Amino acid sequence: MKTYKIVAQTLLGLILLASCKQQAREEKNIGEEPKKPNIVFIYMDDLGYGDVSAYGATEISTPNIDDLANNGVKFTNGYATSATCTPSRYALLTGVYPWRNKDAKILPGTAPLLIDTTQVTLPKMLKSKGYHTGIVGKWHLGLGSGVVDWNGHIAPGPNEVGFEYSYIMAATQDRVPTVYINNGYVDNLDPKDPIQVSYDKNFEGEPTGMDHPELLKMKGDPQHSNTIVNGVPRIGFMKGGESARWVDEAMADTFLAKAQNYVRDHKNEPFFLYYALQQPHVPRTPNSRFVGATTMGPRGDVIKEADWCIGAFIKTLEEEGLLENTLIFVSSDNGPVLNDGYEDSAIEKLGNHKPTGDFRGGKYSLFEAGTRIPFIVYWKGKIQPKVSNAIVSQVDWFSSLSSLVQSDATTHDSENLLNAFLGNSEEGRENLILEATSRTAFRQGDWVMIPPYKGPKILTNKGIETGNSDQFQLYNLKEDPHQDENLAESNPEKLQEMIKAFEALRGSGYGEISQPEFD
Repeated sequence: MKTYKIVAQTLLGLILLASCKQQAREEKNIGEEPKKPNIVFIYMDDLGYGDVSAYGATEISTPNIDDLANNGVKFTNGYATSATCTPSRYALLTGVYPWRNKDAKILPGTAPLLIDTTQVTLPKMLKSKGYHTGIVGKWHLGLGSGVVDWNGHIAPGPNEVGFEYSYIMAATQDRVPTVYINNGYVDNLDPKDPIQVSYDKNFEGEPTGMDHPELLKMKGDPQHSNTIVNGVPRIGFMKGGESARWVDEAMADTFLAKAQNYVRDHKNEPFFLYYALQQPHVPRTPNSRFVGATTMGPRGDVIKEADWCIGAFIKTLEEEGLLENTLIFVSSDNGPVLNDGYEDSAIEKLGNHKPTGDFRGGKYSLFEAGTRIPFIVYWKGKIQPKVSNAIVSQVDWFSSLSSLVQSDATTHDSENLLNAFLGNSEEGRENLILEATSRTAFRQGDWVMIPPYKGPKILTNKGIETGNSDQFQLYNLKEDPHQDENLAESNPEKLQEMIKAFEALRGSGYGEISQPEFD
């Protein structure tokens, strides 16, 4: 009997102890802020609306992107702000329309930093809320203040506009300098072999694609026929830095590894990672593992390579136990282009594939395919699968994420569409200004209006319609997504309504562009 009494007292004591511990835990949790979600941007380069099988592609399969699209919010009216890269990336990080900055154009590899270091940026805002911030991949927003010494500390750059970690290429894969930059310093640089860069003239004794075609494994047009690196001719001239020069076929793996390591290094704190892939921008140089992965040549193969990279990156988040607390955005900086400076059979091997989907135009164009791109938001367990027709733009990521982390930072151009991004609302933008090489157009509801612009109507070397015309253009995208029927003359009332709303936002003088650049 005595033994039973002792056992009963022991059990009672354990129960009381467990109850006290539970009460202590509950009291501790009272008033605690919920765990901040990690935020990841996966940003493709020149990927078209029709390049993803979740968006209708039938000649190529992108299972990893599809998995995010089919288990997140897949937007059918998602836009980049511009039909070219630098402007879109500027808007992405600042929440400001690129046409407001006269220098927000396609930048050469030696351009100064486009973003003012005093400007509020997305990484700065998130950093102020306790996030560690990192960028891996393509930058193309300028570096330095005008004259860059590639052999010392390169600043200002990503680190000066809010990124605590940066591992980037300066501009594009087809431009010099062909080196990686690690937190402001060229990676693997031998100080005995300094780098020299010029966009004006070649350095004595350096072979170019024009003078030495026998050294090439890929042929470029005259613009892409300067300094040869890894058998690929580039835009611009470069000398030195042999140990630091990248291997093109290893670029995807290099950026992936850096992105994965960033996740592992910062898994115990909230982080924001901008993972900017280089595919399928030229030069298209898939790793040997992906050569022949499609019937479309290098362009198709690098899309498969990018999809694999995305899958491997998502797997890393899962392995580290982070996937259910990571909000992921997947998109592209602008629409597709096939022939963009190199002879890689992108047109000849296209087959039945439609990179633009059902839309007209492409990169550089004011027509829909220039800026309407794949646009996916994924958060495992938090976002229910959904197809959304809401009109959304990448410029809205700034204010929406500011709302998510309870910051009061916002901009005039960026709208808080967090509920739409999380799939809780179908309400998107009422209107949106679209840009292509300094020209602007206007979408409102189902309608889009393109003002008259001078310049070529077709980029014959690229096979893309620019959207230029000597007349106003008006299209009903719901009834005519391919923009075949210009309704400007038959519906003058609607045209005037669109012009008035556009000019209220844009101002006048927007039609004075004479000869925009398409480099």
